Amino acid sequence: MAGEGNLPDVWSVSDVERLAAARLAPQVRDYIAGGSGEEVTVAANRAALDRVAVVPRALVDVSACDTGCELFGARSSLPVAVAPMAYQKLIHPGGERAAARAAGSAGVPYVISTLSSEPIDAVAGAAGATWFQLYWLRDRRTVVDLLRRAEDAGCRAVVLTVDVPLLGRRLRDLRNGFALPPGIRPVNVDGDVGEHVPGDSVLARHTAAVFDPSLSWRDLDWLREHTSLPVVLKGVLDAEDADQAVDRGVDGIVVSNHGGRQLDGAVPAVTALPEVVAAVDGRCPVLLDSGVRTGADVLRALALGATAVLVGRPVLWGLGAGGERGVATVLDLLREELETALRLAGCPDLASARRLRTRG
Repeated sequence: MAGEGNLPDVWSVSDVERLAAARLAPQVRDYIAGGSGEEVTVAANRAALDRVAVVPRALVDVSACDTGCELFGARSSLPVAVAPMAYQKLIHPGGERAAARAAGSAGVPYVISTLSSEPIDAVAGAAGATWFQLYWLRDRRTVVDLLRRAEDAGCRAVVLTVDVPLLGRRLRDLRNGFALPPGIRPVNVDGDVGEHVPGDSVLARHTAAVFDPSLSWRDLDWLREHTSLPVVLKGVLDAEDADQAVDRGVDGIVVSNHGGRQLDGAVPAVTALPEVVAAVDGRCPVLLDSGVRTGADVLRALALGATAVLVGRPVLWGLGAGGERGVATVLDLLREELETALRLAGCPDLASARRLRTRG
């Protein structure tokens, strides 16, 4: 593949995943790859994306191809942001800072998780444009503190995750008795995640203790009163929810089923995307999350009306395969694949990609 300093003999995200899987402990591999229940939605996300067929345009000058866009006040080199993901030091000692540096070098936003294993300011200082992902916590003082820290660190948006009143029942983690090794914990949230218990997941126990399942529409007003940053909702799949969110002043929507890690049997995110785009009707950006693996997937999302996508597991595979260098490889692959897909579809820019027709 193109790009100096990338991992050798890697031509796709699948290659990167194989490298990472060979280097990571089995329970860590399962933590990254796994979903909830029987992982029906994990598979459905991928199958639904594969069914989206793009109708290319012909006789278009694609000698130049612009992949850039603006996302929440910052220029991005791609219609891509790194999704919020917890405990990245579990995967590589460089952790969130390594991934954030790679995102910054690639010119794409990096979303810092509430459950980051490194402090907000340290991760933001390593990155370019950053957004902060917020889980709704029982302790509102902690929520306010997190918002202030995100603002002080220069984050450009707050991404409120709305599909985790409790953690999905992730069978791989339960079977493995998944636990965090010593020295890795959610440093931005008080409290110990607890010890290993056979047949249990420490992550499920911890989130049940600190997440507030009473999150509802009325809390959006409270959130907007406590931050000056744009508020983006992540985890929306229903068009009526999207319409109500925009009516209540939300600044962005992420169509997501949490990568199949929450409700098993939920609609694939890409299947829900067109109805959400129609309901929003241009009033705010709509991003797609869940299942994106290739530049062709990014093109599919754009053709269905998405402003951009979030990329999750591929970044973690990159981190596991080679730290910052591995993440840089993944982002470089996506860039190369998207540029190729755009040109082959007859699209010199992202606006023309959004005018493409699709089938399937």
